[in-house]
Amino acid sequence: MTRRGVTILGIFVADLAFRAGRLPAIGETIAGSGFAVGPGGKGSNQAVAAARAGGETTFITRIGNDTFGELALKTWEADGITPRARRCDDAETGAAFIYVHHTTGANAIIVVPGAAAGLCAADLDAAADVIRDSAVFVTQLEQPVAAARRGLELARAAGVTTVFNPAPATECDAALFPLCDYVVPNEVEAQTLTGIEVGDLDAARRAGDALLAKGAGTALITLGERGALFHDRERSIHIPPFAAGPVVETTGAGDAFVGAFAAALARGSDPVAAARFGSAAAGLSVTRRGTAPAMPALAEIEQLLSEHDAR
Repeated sequence: MTRRGVTILGIFVADLAFRAGRLPAIGETIAGSGFAVGPGGKGSNQAVAAARAGGETTFITRIGNDTFGELALKTWEADGITPRARRCDDAETGAAFIYVHHTTGANAIIVVPGAAAGLCAADLDAAADVIRDSAVFVTQLEQPVAAARRGLELARAAGVTTVFNPAPATECDAALFPLCDYVVPNEVEAQTLTGIEVGDLDAARRAGDALLAKGAGTALITLGERGALFHDRERSIHIPPFAAGPVVETTGAGDAFVGAFAAALARGSDPVAAARFGSAAAGLSVTRRGTAPAMPALAEIEQLLSEHDAR
């Protein structure tokens, strides 16, 4: 059987992004410097990233019958994503408050999953056909853990490559890790999962060892401006960052990395090469505003990789 493409489980939310010099204190009102509404949610962002990076992409979620739900459908249609999205009359599509520092691009986020908070194992069973036919299955933790676990179980049983992005940072069901070919946390998430502060590469390697001890096949720890660490039982390789221009906003960088990495794996790329591809996608994404809108196209990623390889 020939498996192809990427299937992603996650949530869609409307991103309500506010730009300012700082967050207000409790009871305080401050003036901001910008505002935008756009498509977001880690899973949906990763689906956009995978699709733009050349991956045939399916997205499993729930949305409401409302304006934000229509935004979701238009977002997926624009990038050729196949939705397996249950539309709910009794719950609204989710939303996220995003604070973005107006000069550094640093961010703080509050997510309300809305209808996607109701995702459960039955939703994954209903989409078992597309999961089994995929080359790669991806999930995170913005939807309930039981849904993520069922998706990983179905993918693992079918021999599909599994990618787990343990975000937002929280302690996880220990049963998830043996189901994962790749666990992809950032520094904060790696510390939450292992208790090891990821302050340098040596610490990242210790955190990687701890994730392998939990049963993961490979730990792929994203390190922000320091790139990423690919760490399995045979090798530990630092993936350098890719500078593509001034940093405007970092909100979608992790999702760009995960989506592009999954798309490259689905094409049959070597995992380390796929991690470099993901790092280049993340480097491009931070030069733009927004989350889903900031995801780069395949040609842009390939050009950045080519430019760096030619140096």
